[in-house]
Amino acid sequence: MRIHIAELQVGDRLTHDTFNSVGLNILPANTQVDEFDILKLSKHQIEYVDIESRPLPENPLQDESPAAPEIFRHEESFQTAINGIKDLFADVMNSGKIEEETVNKHFAPLITTVREEKDVVNLLLCLDSRDDYTYQHSVQVGILSYFIALWLGNSEEEAHKIGRAGYLHDIGKCKIDFDMLQKAGKLSEEEFNEMRKHTVYGYDIIRKSIGEELPALVALQHHERMNGSGYPLGKTAESIHPAAKIVAVADVYSAMISNRSYQQKKDQLYVLKELHRMSFGELDAEAVHVFIASMIPNFIGKKASLSDGSSGIIVMTFPNDFFRPLVQVDEEFIDLTHRPDLEIISISIH
Repeated sequence: MRIHIAELQVGDRLTHDTFNSVGLNILPANTQVDEFDILKLSKHQIEYVDIESRPLPENPLQDESPAAPEIFRHEESFQTAINGIKDLFADVMNSGKIEEETVNKHFAPLITTVREEKDVVNLLLCLDSRDDYTYQHSVQVGILSYFIALWLGNSEEEAHKIGRAGYLHDIGKCKIDFDMLQKAGKLSEEEFNEMRKHTVYGYDIIRKSIGEELPALVALQHHERMNGSGYPLGKTAESIHPAAKIVAVADVYSAMISNRSYQQKKDQLYVLKELHRMSFGELDAEAVHVFIASMIPNFIGKKASLSDGSSGIIVMTFPNDFFRPLVQVDEEFIDLTHRPDLEIISISIH
C-alpha cells in the first residue's frame, strides 16, 4: 500500500527501496521503520512510500495504548543508567566498594535498548541530560565503547564487557573533591596531579570490589596515549590494553560533545575531525577510523549550518573526504569537496 509519510507509523515495513531526488537510496526495501527513519524521509523531502499492508487488530473495539516511541525508551534507560552511576559513587563514599549487582542492574538494560539503534549520532543528540557532566559522560562512554567494540568486529559478549568497562571508567572520580571536578577555570598543577589520580583510584576500587581485570585496567589506562604522552604511567601503544584504547576514543568524543564547567560542547562533526587528528600518535588509529567511518553516514538527513550563514540538509557523504559532504541548500546542491571556502559549523537534527 502507498501512503504519505505523514501517515507512516513506527513498525511499518517498506516494500521498495526509497530514493531521494538525487537518486540516493535513503532506506532499503524491507526496512521496519522507526521514528528516526521517518525523520530521515522527511528531511529528504520524500512524500510517499510503499509499505506492507498493516494487520487488522484482533479486537478493533479494544482501546490499545500505542507503544512508547523508541527514543523515549532510550531516555528512560539513559536516566536509569545515570542514576546507577550516582548510586555507585554513593556506594564508594559509604563503603569504599561498588556492588556488581548495581552495575549490571543499571547498565544491561541500557545496552538492551540501544543495541539495535542504527543512528548513533541521533541517539547522542537526543540523549542530552541536564545531570552533572561526570554522570552523563560515564553513560555516554559506556554506550560508545559498546558500539566501537562491535564495529571493530568484537562479539556481542565482548562488546558488552567493553561497554560496561566504559561505563565504569571514571568511577575513581568519586574520590576527587567535588569542587575540583566542577572548577570553571584551569586546574593548578597541584590540582591536575590530584585529578590524574582518579585513574589509579578507579583501578583500586574495581579490583577491590568485583575483582575483574578488564574494567580495572580500563579505569587505569583510559588516559594513556599511543605515543606515551598520557597518564598515569606514560604507557605506549603495545602496552595499553585493547579495551582501554577503545574507551579512550569514546572518552575523548563524549567529553568534547558535552558541556562542562570549563568548556562549551563542540559540534559532533568538529569532534570527529579532532579525533582524526589525534589518531596520528595519540589515539588508536584503527579504533578512531572505524568509529569515524561508522558515524559519518548517520549525518545524512541532518541539518548542517555553514560558515556563510546558510543551512541545508546533508544528502551524501564521500569516502575520500568524510568531513566535506554534499549539502542541499534550498534547491541548490553544494559539494563541499569543491568549496574550500565553506565549512560546516554545526550539525543538528532539524
